[in-house]
Amino acid sequence: MTTEMTGAPRTYDVRTYGCQMNVHDSERISGLMEDAGYVRATEADAADVVVFNTCAVRENADNRLYGNLGHLRPTKLKNPGMQIAVGGCLAQKDKGDIVKKAPWVDVVFGTHNIGSLPAMLERARHNEEAQVEILESLEVFPSTLPTKRESTYAGWVSISVGCNNTCTFCIVPSLRGKEKDRRPGDILAEVRALVAEGVLEVTLLGQNVNSYGVEFGDRLAFGKLLRACGEVEGLERVRFTSPHPKDFTDDVIAAMAETPNVCHSLHMPLQSGSDTVLKAMRRSYRQEKYLGIIEKVRAAMPDAAITTDIIVGFPGETDEDFEQTLEVVRRARFSSAFTFQYSKRPGTPAATMEEQVPKAVVQERYNRLIATLEEITWAENKKLVGEKVEVLVAVGEGRKDERTGRMSGRARDGRLVHFATGELTGDLAPRPGDIVETVITYAAPHHLNADGAPLSHRRTRAGDAFEAGRTPKLKGVSLGLPTIGVPAPLPPAADGCAV
Repeated sequence: MTTEMTGAPRTYDVRTYGCQMNVHDSERISGLMEDAGYVRATEADAADVVVFNTCAVRENADNRLYGNLGHLRPTKLKNPGMQIAVGGCLAQKDKGDIVKKAPWVDVVFGTHNIGSLPAMLERARHNEEAQVEILESLEVFPSTLPTKRESTYAGWVSISVGCNNTCTFCIVPSLRGKEKDRRPGDILAEVRALVAEGVLEVTLLGQNVNSYGVEFGDRLAFGKLLRACGEVEGLERVRFTSPHPKDFTDDVIAAMAETPNVCHSLHMPLQSGSDTVLKAMRRSYRQEKYLGIIEKVRAAMPDAAITTDIIVGFPGETDEDFEQTLEVVRRARFSSAFTFQYSKRPGTPAATMEEQVPKAVVQERYNRLIATLEEITWAENKKLVGEKVEVLVAVGEGRKDERTGRMSGRARDGRLVHFATGELTGDLAPRPGDIVETVITYAAPHHLNADGAPLSHRRTRAGDAFEAGRTPKLKGVSLGLPTIGVPAPLPPAADGCAV
């Protein structure tokens, strides 16, 4: 029986695939749904509206979506009042083909018109036919939309959308459009609003986050923005993702090193260590430039944890090219890496390139890469044994916490820490959003353990909010696209996280 038949509010469930941008977009979708009178379903399979927020980056993205839509078809047949909506990058790419392949879908919306979803759902119900609406450019910056945050202690803040790069393996620019930058004052208004709700950590988000300012002609804008975040009282951690090596400038490194609340963690996508492959990928940097950035970061912040993205088996990649990637991995000493076997994406130049690398060769190289990375990340993590770390207690980071009696969270450098609570149990136990200081006793390639009693435990407003079951829900913060002309300058800097 649907909630419509009982008179109760209609319920919704949002299912998210892909990058941090999609995770943040799903928070906006939830905010829109609740503003329209829907409530989140307590049982996902019983929701009146199921929204798929899709990704188009990986080869199996299409199969995954249509497989999940197929699983929902029997439920939809039993409950005619149920609605299914598909949005995100795959919807932007496939448009009306989604309804042709899965006629039981009610709404298809793209990356540029998230705000249309409630009205499209209503039109589909009234007209009793599927609604497909895909815009080719952004009409309003997404942050004008209401947002239901998933965390009491950490929040995404978009500073730009879209991308001006033309990487040959990537379909994102054609789906997200050209870069659009928010005004600095609007970004800081959202940051302050989150902090006022108890949030301790924000991650500045963009498809190419450090090219921020290109639209209004200030190539130093991103470093200024980091310093301005340092002036926000109550904001304890600032991260950003993802930067592009070609836009990474010395002023950003200085801002990271000199702004106390900016975390010494950097995600710097490599993709390949071979200059030949980087050229074929249309990545406008080369091995030595990349390693030069890493060297400068480590000189300014010796404790920096640097992570990366690497693609194995790009068309034309030779054994020598792959050895160059391994060489950069050894020299860069990453703390972790997101690794991918190259897969064709229709609509990208790389999909039609000659010399596609055989699957068996790609797999063998991938296995060697993983082995090399694990050796390095383990060695880097072992250096932290005996060191004191500050941990922001988190939800869902430790799959074995219940069995081991530990809790989990992230250190300031982004590393995952599982920690014992000692005598901090019951009403005294740390809550997600609280801050714990502890000493590392054991290192593994992908996490750290701290099995001694915590040195300190600080209860926070974010922890209070988690305990009370509250998450920040922000209205749109008057965040339109930049107007003509240079925006108001950032506040003066203090002296002292897809590319």
